[in-house]
Amino acid sequence: MQRIRFRIDLPPERFVRYYQGVAQAVVVQAEDGRNIQLPAVNLRPFVTGEGVRGRFQLTLDDDGRLLQIDRIG
Repeated sequence: MQRIRFRIDLPPERFVRYYQGVAQAVVVQAEDGRNIQLPAVNLRPFVTGEGVRGRFQLTLDDDGRLLQIDRIG
């Protein structure tokens, strides 16, 4: 299992593109410097009036498939 941490600051006016289907994936830079692409739908539970903001942790299985995303700060 692998854990990847990242920060995101995506204002609501940008996230609306994902809701509209214009964009499908979000690319973030992990704390270790890697660029990570994940489906925007996985961030929907974290959307607030301020968009998606905070520090998160991805948990991946041994094959690199997403198991869960948690807000950690």
